[in-house]
Amino acid sequence: MSTSHDVVIVGGGHNGLTAAAYLARAGRSVLLLERSPQLGGATVSAEAFPGMGARLSRYSYLVSLLPQQIVDDLGLSLRLARRRYSSYTPVPGRDAGLLVDNQDPAATTASFAAVGAAADAPRWEQFYSRVGRLAQAWWPTMTEPLRTRAELAELAGDPGLVRDFTARPLGEVIEETFSHDLVRGVVLTDGLISTFADAHGADLRHNICFLYHVIGGGTGDWDVPIGGMGQVSGQLADAAGTAGAQLRTGASVTAVEEGAVTWSDAEGMEHRATAGTVLWAAAPAVLDGLMGVQGERVEGAQVKVNLLLSRLPRLRDQGVDPAAAFGGTFHINETYSQLQDAYRRAHGGQVPTPMPAETYCHSITDPSILSPQLQEAGAQTMTVFTLQTPDRLLDGRGEEVRGQLERAVLDSLSSVLAEPIEDVVLRDEQGRPCIETRTTRDLQDSLAMPGGNIFHSPLTWPWAEDDAPLATPAQRWGVDTAYPGVLLAGAGSRRGGGVSGLGGYHAARAVLEG
Repeated sequence: MSTSHDVVIVGGGHNGLTAAAYLARAGRSVLLLERSPQLGGATVSAEAFPGMGARLSRYSYLVSLLPQQIVDDLGLSLRLARRRYSSYTPVPGRDAGLLVDNQDPAATTASFAAVGAAADAPRWEQFYSRVGRLAQAWWPTMTEPLRTRAELAELAGDPGLVRDFTARPLGEVIEETFSHDLVRGVVLTDGLISTFADAHGADLRHNICFLYHVIGGGTGDWDVPIGGMGQVSGQLADAAGTAGAQLRTGASVTAVEEGAVTWSDAEGMEHRATAGTVLWAAAPAVLDGLMGVQGERVEGAQVKVNLLLSRLPRLRDQGVDPAAAFGGTFHINETYSQLQDAYRRAHGGQVPTPMPAETYCHSITDPSILSPQLQEAGAQTMTVFTLQTPDRLLDGRGEEVRGQLERAVLDSLSSVLAEPIEDVVLRDEQGRPCIETRTTRDLQDSLAMPGGNIFHSPLTWPWAEDDAPLATPAQRWGVDTAYPGVLLAGAGSRRGGGVSGLGGYHAARAVLEG
């Protein structure tokens, strides 16, 4: 069976849906093909524990990089809640921790002093003030055609600021700025989300990751999608469908060529869709594979564990309310020295011990994801996301490695609590603990993310090099590929990482300007 369209989009995550919505609203005929039975990719909500009454943001869980322009352009009614507490970080082996309160600077300063880091409190303010100036200068350019490196540097207006965050290893800047091991670690974590890196790595991949984690909205705030992450992809799908885009699930693409895509439906029937342009909203490495091109290995660096708890666990620090500590990012064994040691261990093929990780309890900010019964009982969801755990740790290991990684996560979490985390994990009707562990291989198998990389491919700087060709719309928007008639439209495009919709937005703009 053959059909004809203006645009065929491969991949029905939030980026593909963003592109579909923009193009369909502009009057283009759009066919979107998604391999999975449901739309949304990594931006979905699911009942991970059937019958328990909790819908978790199973993969992605917070929003920072989604521009308000996309929300407004597409008429989304998405509600995002701002978190009061940025983070809480227990001091390993002590009954104390650092609580960063966005609404009470004096309390934050006192918390620095309580962990022995008083001297770092004013440095913290100065450091993030500098980061904020960079974010305010560069964030508005994310919805514009690519600027060059020199243009963005000029826009920042401070050569030292640009040099510190784009030309020097992040670890070097952190060590120069802060003296306390725990404070240094909190800062470094934003450079290590699904990014396996030494703090002094010369490739600066951790600097790029850090930039994407502090630039969102010009403030770097991470917000909670009310109703769960599925609200993001669900509303984008509604916008695309209402505008007239055809959205097909269970569609496996088997070939891509200039002007055409071959795909099979859930019943195995083969189809051919011709189009003026093909937008690839899946991982670039998957496209390369279809084209017979073997690239470098792509890998993520995280294990994700979802839990359903009867209540929040007790803290060793009795002076901090657990609702405050878990209301932001709760850092687990993520001091600077622990993160560096974890890198060395993982680089040598060992699972890091203790496992560096961080948690967030969505249900504290948004209890709507829980049934009324769970809400009344005081239940909470918890998501744990590890750092410095690259996909290569699973090489040559069987299914038992999942249990080893899960055990390492739970043990690390329990080590900074006043009670074992298992004591507050709910059990389902069959008596099984409500714990779901997702490795990089799970993401690769279920979401076609090579190596479990949540960014689809290594993040890139949000600019074009000064000598880069910018002659075509695809080049100007950072969505060009080596394949004629095919543009990138996903997280793997330049500036496409994170839950942003930017990959789809940029691709749509390139098509409409072409």
